[in-house]
Amino acid sequence: MSNLISLFLMFFGGVLVYAFRRRIAEPLRRFEARNARRRTEEGRALYDSHAHYRQTVEFAQEEIEEVAKITVPDERLGAPVVRYLFLGDQYATRQEAEAARFQIVIEKAREFYRDLDKIYLARAKRRASMENPEDSAKTRTQPGA
Repeated sequence: MSNLISLFLMFFGGVLVYAFRRRIAEPLRRFEARNARRRTEEGRALYDSHAHYRQTVEFAQEEIEEVAKITVPDERLGAPVVRYLFLGDQYATRQEAEAARFQIVIEKAREFYRDLDKIYLARAKRRASMENPEDSAKTRTQPGA
């Protein structure tokens, strides 16, 4: 009797999987497509000397909010008009809003590189002072230095 119940449950499970196959397969296809794009991008990045900059800009774009399309009443006529909202500012065209967004993205990417410079230059100075302690001692003891 338990074999019959197990067989029925397996058959019912198979029918459910078959019935929902599109709902199950579609996210898996999207996942596979994302992985394929990522692998292609990683392969291209191996031979691209500017890949790090592009990846930094893409990362900064993910952190900055998107431009939103809103409908507001016109100041003069009161008729509804389409405006584009980015960081609380309204723009007349999507191009203006995207340009403002792109400036913020580029500034965020530049901040990242400034922070990297601060970190690595500070390390380089510490490493240089560790390698040549006489030089750093001379500069500390010299008057006017």
